[in-house]
Amino acid sequence: MRFEARVVVRLKPGLLDPQGKAVEGALPAMGWRNVSNVRVGKQIEFELEAPDERAAAAQVNEMASRLLSNPVIEVFSVELRAPSGAATGGA
Repeated sequence: MRFEARVVVRLKPGLLDPQGKAVEGALPAMGWRNVSNVRVGKQIEFELEAPDERAAAAQVNEMASRLLSNPVIEVFSVELRAPSGAATGGA
C-alpha cells in the first residue's frame, strides 16, 4: 500500500525561537498587530510503501525521531493517509 506522510517538526515549548521572534517583530510593521507567540517549524512530506497503515506509521515515526527531528530540542507530529483517490483496502 502507498501512503502519504506529513511530519511537522517544531522547537520544544520554552526554547528560544529566533526565527519566530523575527517574524513576530516584522508583522506589526506590515499591519498585523494582533499576532503573538510566533513559532516557526518545518514540514516534511513524502510517500512510502508499507504493508498496512500500522507499519507505515511505525516507519514514519522512526524516521522522524532518528533523522527528521532533533529530539533534544524538537518535537514532531505525524499525519498519515492514503493518497487522494486511492483505496486503502477493503473488498
